Amino acid sequence: MHRVMMNALGHIRQLDYTVIYARDLAAMRHFYEKVMEFPVINVLSETWIEFGLGANRLALTAYGGRFKDVPPPAGNLCLQLAFRVPPAEVAKCAELLESRGVKMVLPVTDQGFGHRTVFFRDPDGNVLEIYAEI
Repeated sequence: MHRVMMNALGHIRQLDYTVIYARDLAAMRHFYEKVMEFPVINVLSETWIEFGLGANRLALTAYGGRFKDVPPPAGNLCLQLAFRVPPAEVAKCAELLESRGVKMVLPVTDQGFGHRTVFFRDPDGNVLEIYAEI
């Protein structure tokens, strides 16, 4: 019988923190705080804002801080985030977001792989998905 030895990386169990480097930090903060209604739980500076999402944190920061990368050109997709809700809430979320001026990129759809999805973008062009397992 072989014994499997777990290395240090084997102890990673979940993603706790996501940082978005924002092209337009003010617009992104407004979107996540006012449109998405994510609660601000920490503001470390004018260029670092943290939102609480259950056990996770979503942070916004500006380019040029710790890492000196330049922002990618506008219109270039950088990431996709997916937020899970109960099945009956997907369409309700889409309606609420549309009432706040958010354009759905792909409408509410029951996917063949067992998810109900709706896709839209944040002010920087990142793809956001609200989904439910069905």
